[in-house]
Amino acid sequence: MFSFHRQTRVTVNRQGVVRRRDFLKGVSLGALAAGTANWTDLVAANAPVLRSRGRACILLWMQGGPSQFETLDPKSGHANGGATEAIETAVPGIRIAANLPNVAKTMKQAAILRSLTSKEGNHQRATFLMHTGYAPTASVKHPALGAIAAQELGQAECELPAFVRIGGDIRQRNSGNGGFLGVEYDPFSLNQAGKIPDNTAPTTDVARYERRLDLLGKLERDYAASGGAQRVADHRKLYDKTSRMILSKDMRAFDLEQEPAAVRDAYGATPFASGCLLARRLVQAGVTFVEVQLNGWDTHDNNFDRVKDLSGQVDQPVANLLADLEAHGMLDSTLVVWMGEFGRTPKINPRNGRDHYPRAFSALLAGGGVRGGQVIGSTTDGGDEVADRPIAVNDFFQTLCRSLEIDPTKENMTPIGRPIKIVDGGQPISELFG
Repeated sequence: MFSFHRQTRVTVNRQGVVRRRDFLKGVSLGALAAGTANWTDLVAANAPVLRSRGRACILLWMQGGPSQFETLDPKSGHANGGATEAIETAVPGIRIAANLPNVAKTMKQAAILRSLTSKEGNHQRATFLMHTGYAPTASVKHPALGAIAAQELGQAECELPAFVRIGGDIRQRNSGNGGFLGVEYDPFSLNQAGKIPDNTAPTTDVARYERRLDLLGKLERDYAASGGAQRVADHRKLYDKTSRMILSKDMRAFDLEQEPAAVRDAYGATPFASGCLLARRLVQAGVTFVEVQLNGWDTHDNNFDRVKDLSGQVDQPVANLLADLEAHGMLDSTLVVWMGEFGRTPKINPRNGRDHYPRAFSALLAGGGVRGGQVIGSTTDGGDEVADRPIAVNDFFQTLCRSLEIDPTKENMTPIGRPIKIVDGGQPISELFG
C-alpha cells in the first residue's frame, strides 16, 4: 500500500464533537506518519467520538439452523433433550446448555428469546425471512436489515463500507443484500477475517489512479448515452465507494495484527473468532452493521457431537466479544444478535440428528439498550410448541429496530413505485427495554 500526505484541518460540529474523518486525518495520520502512535491505540482512545453519531449492530449468523436444545433452550431430563446437560448461568434460575460455559458467564449482559416462531422451514426462504423480516417473493427483493441499517444509520464520513459480511456460504449471500434499495447497500463480503482484503491497495500513485478513474468515467458516459444509463449508475456507485475505501487509512481496521497478541488470544484461534474480533474493530472504526457467519448447523445427523464442536467455536468468541465491547464503552450502542434461520426438531431422527423446526426456536440479544439477565418466552416441556410469549418474525424485527433507533414504519419505495415499510406489523418486545 502506498502513502501520501495532504493538508488537513480538524473541524468541530455544533455539539462540540470533532468530526471523525477530520480527527483521523488531522491527528491519527500525522501521529502514524511520525511513528508516535499506532492505529489501535488512537481508535481505542477515541471510540466514543467514532460511535457518537449512531448505533451499530453485530449479527452472529449461525447458518443451517442451530439446535435450541443443545444451546439456549436445553430440555435436560426429557427424552427430547437427549444427553445434553443444562448448566447454571451468571443469573440464578437461567440455565443453558453445557456446550456454552463462557456464554453462561455473560448472562447478566444478554437476554434469551426462547419463543421465536415462523412458518418457513426451507433454508433459503427462512434465511431470507430472518435477514429481511419478509418472506421471499418473485416480485420484490426486500433489503436485509444490514442494508436498512446502512441506509438509516450509516455515517457519511465513514470511509469503510457501512455493511460488512464476514464468512459464510456464498450460496446464501443473495438472501441478505441491498435488495430494492440498490447495489450501494449491498454488503462488502469477506471470505474470512485476518488481514487487509486482497486487491484493495492501488498499484500506482494517487495522481495516476485518479487519471484512470477519469478515463473510466469518460468511457462510461459514452455507454450511458447509448442506453446503459442505469448500469453505469450502479457501476459508478460501486466504484466511488470502492475508491473511497481503498484510499482510506481506516483500511487498517481489517488487519488483526494491529491488535496485541493477548487480545487475539482472548477471542480464540478459529476463523469465527477472528470474525468476531474484526467485527469489534470495524464497528469501532465507524462501520454500522457487521455480520459474521458460521456454517455447519444443519445437523440432520450426528447432531450432538456436531453441535458440541460448533458451540466450542462460538462460545469463547461470543463471550469475549461482549466483554470487549463493554470494555471499550461500545456495548450500550452496539446490538449483538446470535441467531440462525430456524431451530431443530424436538424428536431425534434415526441418524441421531435433528431436522428443520421453525415452530419454536431461540436467539440471544445483548447490548444496544437491551436489558440483559432475562429469558423472554418459553416452550413446552419437550420443546414441541411455544408455551408462553410467542415472538413472530415481525415482532423480532420491531425489537431490532427499537434497539437500533430505526423507525420501523418508514416506507421505502421500490423501483416500480410501491411503498414498503421497513417492518410490516408486529410489536417490539417491551420487556427488553427500560
